[in-house]
This record gives sequence, C-alpha cells and structure tokens, in this order.
Amino acid sequence: MTDNKKKEQKIYTLIAEVGRSKDDGLPKTSSGAALMCYASGIDEAEAVRETIAILKVSGMSPLSVSGYGTIEERIDQGHDIDDHEYDLMDKATKENSVVISQITPFFED
Repeated sequence: MTDNKKKEQKIYTLIAEVGRSKDDGLPKTSSGAALMCYASGIDEAEAVRETIAILKVSGMSPLSVSGYGTIEERIDQGHDIDDHEYDLMDKATKENSVVISQITPFFED
C-alpha cells in the first residue's frame, strides 16, 4: 500500500562548486565558482538533483554540491541566519525552486 499524502517540501542550504563552461557568466579570468543556493526538495538528495539540473540549464558546469541541511538543522547547529536568508528561503519555498544567493568566483594564483 502506498502513502497518498504528498511529502512536505523543505528548503536545503547547498554550496555548489562549478567549473568553467562557455557562456557561464563568470569572470573571464576565473577558474570556476562556489554558489550558495537554497533549494526545495522532499529530501536533500532531491534538492541536490534539482540544483544540478538548474545549473546545467543555466549553462554552468556543476562539479560538486555540499549540503548544509534545512533551516531547522542549521539553527540546531548554531548558524546565524539573517532576514535576507529567510527571505530567499521563503522565495524558494513559494516558487518550489532553486535560488542562488551568492556567487564567489575562484581565481588561480
């Protein structure tokens, strides 16, 4: 027997590392970037899959994604979460989507 109840979507905080690809929008001299993302999913694995899919559609080349948990897990770990982060998480919830909040390019020495 299957459970007909829809599982609740949660928002996960993820850091995605991307390499270079044509027309990725990163600075020309960068070797890649780290992107802070808020992604909706019924579990972290789904949030990671959705993030990778969105990055690929956006012309980026995802290399890895690290999860930092849900808002509740982050609060339990003592993370400081400002109002701007809450707003972005709320946007990801309402849109059932991936929101990229910060892009930090990498540069080789």
